[in-house]
Amino acid sequence: MMISERRVGVYDHPLFREHDSGADHPERAARLDAVRRGLQGAGLDGRTRLLEPRPCTREELLRVHTPEHVALVASTRGRTHRFDPDTQAGPRSYEAALLAAGAVVDAVDRVLDGDLDRAFCAVRPPGHHAGRDTAMGFCLFNNVAVAAAHACVRGLGRVAVVDWDVHHGNGTQAIFWDDPRVLYLSSHQYPFYPGSGALDEVGEGAGRGFTVNLPLPGGLGDAEYARLYRTLVLPVVRAFDPELLLVSAGFDPHADDPLAGMAVTARGFAELAAVCVEAAQGAARGRIVVGLEGGYDLEGLASSAAAVVGQLAGDPPPEPLGSVAGAVERLIEVYRRRLEACWPALRA
Repeated sequence: MMISERRVGVYDHPLFREHDSGADHPERAARLDAVRRGLQGAGLDGRTRLLEPRPCTREELLRVHTPEHVALVASTRGRTHRFDPDTQAGPRSYEAALLAAGAVVDAVDRVLDGDLDRAFCAVRPPGHHAGRDTAMGFCLFNNVAVAAAHACVRGLGRVAVVDWDVHHGNGTQAIFWDDPRVLYLSSHQYPFYPGSGALDEVGEGAGRGFTVNLPLPGGLGDAEYARLYRTLVLPVVRAFDPELLLVSAGFDPHADDPLAGMAVTARGFAELAAVCVEAAQGAARGRIVVGLEGGYDLEGLASSAAAVVGQLAGDPPPEPLGSVAGAVERLIEVYRRRLEACWPALRA
């Protein structure tokens, strides 16, 4: 099958490696080196553009964060501050966090302006646990949420965020809880950190139905994730018909990840990316921006990031994966019936 090339930008910056998350912390600078090694080993350097991010502006941050939270993170410049037992800012973490959010915002601008078709933002610190007024779960600012809000300011009325990190993106969910312009759809291990993401968390007010959670038991692998995404995620996103698709790409569902209990491999992540590419073929016209979240096994991160970027760049989708156990099919049926009131596209 011929490869249909896309203009894909890859964001990286040395300053991301200067974010000090703490001694022996799993969210470490070596993660970004692993991503770069994976892309180079897969021959993707010649098929992508390496781009430097710009700092996020205060105005852009304030679309999703409170002034007090922005000021608190800014106050860590030049010193070390611990927000909670898992989340620390070092002397240069504020500047890195500005670049992390700015990378995803700049990617949105370039994609909407036609300079790129798609982008992969290899950033740290990650973002999806950060709430309006809270840093937590290794996250200082919510990078993808800032980018989604920016896309809305640019005039988009439908922005989808697909979050496949193994941990629920509680910050992103809370920020867009009552906002019908942003579909937030998360698959995650449950019950697990941070404790949110139950099936009945669907948003409220005008945003009711535009939060979709798929809480999953541990141990699911490539075939199970593929079945879930093709049966539930794809029809929901297609029905929403976003004008832009954002992905919170956590690679901690990987089988070798030390912080979780899933069994996905690089092939499975390629399938998730392929579903997103297919889901973005309507009003989005294939426009996708991916922001790095979790993923703490370096080899798994390297191969899986390469698999995702390959799909963004136009690789053919992977061959169909095998069948799944009846328990997974029954779980999918339960979720389909619970969600079809908000998403008639799921009705059999």
